[in-house]
This record gives sequence, C-alpha cells and structure tokens, in this order.
Amino acid sequence: MSSGDNVACASNDYEEGEQAVVEQSVTSKAEAEVILDVRPDVESGGEPFVRIMEAAAAIKPGRTLVIIAPFEPVPLYDVLGARGFSHVTAMVAGDEWVVRFALA
Repeated sequence: MSSGDNVACASNDYEEGEQAVVEQSVTSKAEAEVILDVRPDVESGGEPFVRIMEAAAAIKPGRTLVIIAPFEPVPLYDVLGARGFSHVTAMVAGDEWVVRFALA
C-alpha cells in the first residue's frame, strides 16, 4: 500500500464520520420534543440562557430538547446535567452545533 492509499483511506473515514454526525443531527432534531435555535439570538447580541432554561423546564421525563447554537454550549452541560439531563453533541458545521438534551 502506498502513502497515497493511506491518505485516500483516511479521507474516506473522515467523510463517513462527517456523514454520521449529520445523520445524528437530523435524527436528534426529528425526535425532539422541543427544538430551540438560538443562533439568531446570539447573532443579534442577545443572551439565550433564559429561553433555554424556560424550554428545559417544560420538558417532561423521557422527552428531549434540542438546542442549535453557533458554538458548542459547554456551560449548559453542567447546568442542565444538574437538572437530570444527559446530552449528545454534534458539530454539523463550523457555526452550527446541535445538542440533544434528554431528561431521564
């Protein structure tokens, strides 16, 4: 196998991984009880934390909340984790992160 073959193989693995992330994102959005896209809030200089917490408070056990943000919302992991939510995160594009929060 030549080094060119290794590059092609690595490229295929990356493309397959990227496709899996996109598929996971689509599935998360389709299965969500509530989808909250906070990108417009952030782009206009707003703070979406209150909207997120209000949406999370309305989620019943066994249901999900999907947040779409322009960056990975790391602080939400601990805040919502303390309220019983688990999360799965997917970076769909450089400015689109989809996080599925599930309430146990």
